[in-house]
Amino acid sequence: MTIKMLCAFLLAFLFATAFGKYYIPWLIKENARQAIKENGPTWHGNKAGTPTMGGVMFILGCVLVCLTLGFPGMLQGHFEHIFVLAFSLVFGAIGFLDDWKKVQQKQNTGLTTKQKFALQLVAAVLFVWIMRKAGYISAKIYFPLSGREVPVPLWFYYVFAVFVVVGTVNAVNIIDGVDGLASGTSIPVFLFFVLVSFAWGTEFLQLGMFASAMVGGLVGFLTFNFNPAKVFMGDTGSLFLGGAIAALAFAYDMPLILLMLCVMFIIETLSDIIQVSYFKITGGKRVFRMAPFHHHLEMGGWTGRKWKEKELFMLFTSVSFICMVLSFLTVYNRYMY
Repeated sequence: MTIKMLCAFLLAFLFATAFGKYYIPWLIKENARQAIKENGPTWHGNKAGTPTMGGVMFILGCVLVCLTLGFPGMLQGHFEHIFVLAFSLVFGAIGFLDDWKKVQQKQNTGLTTKQKFALQLVAAVLFVWIMRKAGYISAKIYFPLSGREVPVPLWFYYVFAVFVVVGTVNAVNIIDGVDGLASGTSIPVFLFFVLVSFAWGTEFLQLGMFASAMVGGLVGFLTFNFNPAKVFMGDTGSLFLGGAIAALAFAYDMPLILLMLCVMFIIETLSDIIQVSYFKITGGKRVFRMAPFHHHLEMGGWTGRKWKEKELFMLFTSVSFICMVLSFLTVYNRYMY
């Protein structure tokens, strides 16, 4: 099991790094460049023209692992990693449509908010329904800290699951505003699922290989995405990441773990919601200098000290690692053999 996990990591990492050397020049040639938000930090203007849709690098690395190293398990009837991959790819496709429209129109807005939400909602409903029919999830909600499983009405579980999926996907999308931030914050999240697979045994090997491939692919992608970024993951990558995180949480049958595991994503999302709501209620006043939260720190919010992008990367990634350890401690003995 250890060897397969390591192979999944290495294969995805090597693919992402090798593919990126050819893919990024191709993106530049095709003029697939990022437009920067006009209402964003002024110093982000120098990022204009950076290639986007770089998420394809770790997406293809993960696909490669699932179809090769995961194939023996598929012959034995284990397709759970394929369900997770397929769901993630659907969200990646939504992100790709958004990115493609941005590139074609040479602006920072692609699909409308309503269009993206509708597509995400349909994808989430179908995923929950398919996973339920395939027997991978049950109408019970597991509470990590207490270890209890509470049965709930099926309709409630569907509503809860769709809310978690759409919320997670958009939370990852929101955090992708600084070089390497979404990648660095996501790596500990996927590493958590790798550790859980080790603790719970070979029954979770297929899912563990998927998670390990994501860690490898993201590390490989970071060699190009770390500040100063040579490529952005785009919505193609961020929506895929969000879909993968949500899908894994349900595949392991513990979606509530995301409350502890994804603290930084939640903070980013709440800061956005609070900012918009307070702005509307007060007629123009703001809680943060700029939302989401990482922009607030960039602009010297609260302390007056302006955080640099590399410092934000270290802060968010470090907190995410701490959350990973705490989350693992709350669930590691759930299925101990």
